[in-house]
Amino acid sequence: MKKIKQSVWDLPVRLLHWLLVATITAAWISSHRTGSAHEYIGYGAGMIVFLRLLWGFTGNRYARFRQFVRPAPLTLQYLREVVQGHAARYLGHNPLGGWMVIALLSCVGLLVVSGWLTTTDLLWGYAWPVLLHTSIAWALIGLIALHISGVLFTSWQHHENLIAAMLTGKKTPAGDDDIE
Repeated sequence: MKKIKQSVWDLPVRLLHWLLVATITAAWISSHRTGSAHEYIGYGAGMIVFLRLLWGFTGNRYARFRQFVRPAPLTLQYLREVVQGHAARYLGHNPLGGWMVIALLSCVGLLVVSGWLTTTDLLWGYAWPVLLHTSIAWALIGLIALHISGVLFTSWQHHENLIAAMLTGKKTPAGDDDIE
């Protein structure tokens, strides 16, 4: 018997997510090549972040920041529950996942701004904007590793394929102990 699935992540959320994955990958690959491809890819990533921010205030229930960005005390309590092995399943983003969305979008936004700074006449030739840009890029790689680890761990903990859910937008509906 096939399990009924509930729509959670709408097409804009999923499309922007995977486009950001593609642009970050392309930016990383192009970072050591000459030419303007890296710069244009960065501007594309900036546009994706802008659109996701916009959708975070105007999108459906599970796309909105107010739905998944939880207060710090609740997030810390959730972290304790994860460590203890009895964290509740969230239909949308869990509290740690919600803050990861904010951290990733912020980091990509800072990366775009710092990259742009390296192209300005005012800062041309200075080493610190390039160092800043490179440092933020490595921070982003760390956040991505943490994000993927969290997705895999949560998938395992709740017996749910979150990668498939980000592809289809559908998840098993909330049960009695789950949080919508």
